[in-house]
Amino acid sequence: MTKADLIAAVAKEAKITKTAAEKAVNACTSSVTSALRKGDKITLTGFGTFSVAKRRARKGRNPRTGREISIPASKVAKFKPGNKLRSAVK
Repeated sequence: MTKADLIAAVAKEAKITKTAAEKAVNACTSSVTSALRKGDKITLTGFGTFSVAKRRARKGRNPRTGREISIPASKVAKFKPGNKLRSAVK
């Protein structure tokens, strides 16, 4: 599903225009992004939890040359599905 497909589905489900659905989807994604940027955790009961995890610096290998490289520490977004979503997918 693409973003356009998601907007169309939201518009159909909520019985609103695609323009309004696009604004809603964009507002939701930007809100999640800004909350994660601040280090907050977002919990949507039944759906899942978005959070930020820290990855420590580590050594890796360049697959092309086989040489060892150092990978710097970073932060990554994580998603843990909730029970309702988990059982709906099964």
